[in-house]
Amino acid sequence: MDGFDVLVIGGGIAGAAAAFALAGSARVLLAETEPVLAFHTTGRSAAQYLENYGSDQVRRLTLASRAFLDSPPGGEPSLLSPRAMLAVGREDQRAELVGLAERGRALVPSIRLVDGDEVAALCPVLRPEHAVAGVLEPGASDIDVARLHQILVAGLRRSGGEVRAGSPVTALARARGGWLATVGGERVEVAAVVNAGGAWADDVARLAGLATVGLRPLRRTAFTVSCERDTAGWPLVNDVDERWYFKPEGPGQLLCSLADETLSDPCDARPDEADVALALDRINEATTLRLRHVRIAWAGLRTFAPDRELVLGADPAEPTFVWSAGQGGYGIQTAPAVGTFVASAVLGRGLPAELAATGVRPELVSPARFAG
Repeated sequence: MDGFDVLVIGGGIAGAAAAFALAGSARVLLAETEPVLAFHTTGRSAAQYLENYGSDQVRRLTLASRAFLDSPPGGEPSLLSPRAMLAVGREDQRAELVGLAERGRALVPSIRLVDGDEVAALCPVLRPEHAVAGVLEPGASDIDVARLHQILVAGLRRSGGEVRAGSPVTALARARGGWLATVGGERVEVAAVVNAGGAWADDVARLAGLATVGLRPLRRTAFTVSCERDTAGWPLVNDVDERWYFKPEGPGQLLCSLADETLSDPCDARPDEADVALALDRINEATTLRLRHVRIAWAGLRTFAPDRELVLGADPAEPTFVWSAGQGGYGIQTAPAVGTFVASAVLGRGLPAELAATGVRPELVSPARFAG
C-alpha cells in the first residue's frame, strides 16, 4: 500500500492542473495510461487563449485563468503571446457577427465589430465578399501549451507529488472510507480520486461503479500548410459559423482546420484526408491564399458533455470522486482556474474567492446536473 491522499487519473492538462493545485495540501499521485504525459488532446491543441469562446461559464473560467498564464509561478515568463482573433462573415452572416460582438463585449469590453476595410487591413488575403465585417478580439493570445504543462507537472513534483506514466488504472473500489486502486499493476490506497480521464472519463466512472454523464468525444482534424505570404502579424481567422479557421504557425506556415466535430470512440485519433481537403477548399474559397502543400496533419478528440458545459466537482453519489472532464476545446485556456476549482472540491472547501469574483457558478458545471 502506498500512502497517497489523492489519485489523479489522466496526465493531460486537466489532470496536471488539478494535481498542481492539490499538491500543496495533499500527497498526490498522477497516473497516466500512455507512456508519456499529454499524449492525446493536450498535445494536439490549436493553443489559443480566447475570452469570447465557449459557454458563459467557460468564458469566466478563461478570464480567471489569465493571471496565471500571464505570470506563471516561479518568475517564469508569460505563457501568452499576443495573437488577435478575428471572426469574419458574408453579408448573410452579419446577424451572427453582431450577436457574437454583443456577447463578447458583455464580459470583455475590448471586443468589437469591425467593418470590411479594417478586416482587410488585419488580414489582406480575405476575399471581400466572405469578410464584409468581422468581430475582433484584440486581447487573444497564443498559449505555450508545452511549457504550461511542464510548469504544472514540475510544480507537482516539487511539492512531493508523484507521476507515473505508462500506469493504467485498472481497478477502483471503495475501501475504508477511501479508494483502493490498481495503478500500473500496483495497489494504491487514497482518500479521494480525481477523474481527469479526458475522452475516457466516463470509462473511469464505470470503473468506480458510478454513473456516467454521457460524454461525447468529437474528432477534429488540423494540419499545417506552406504559405508564401508574410503572416507574422495576422490574427487567428475563422468563419463566424465555425466552418474553417487558420492561424500563423511559424515562418512560411499556417495551421488550418475544418473545425469539424465527428463523433468518435475514445481512441488515439487520426486525421481524416477528406476533412483536410474540404478545409483547404473552404479556406481557398474565402481567401486568395491558394493553399495546396500540406506539411503534416493530425487529429485530436474534443470531449463534451451533452450540454457542452464543463463537468467539474464532486460526484453526486460519492463526494470523494471528483470530476474534471468535458473540457471540449477549452481545456488549455481554462486549466489554471479549473485546477483550482477541482482542488477545492477535493479538499471540501468552498469556491475560491478569485473564481467567485469572476462569476463562476459551481451548480452550472456540477456533474449533479446529470443525476437521474
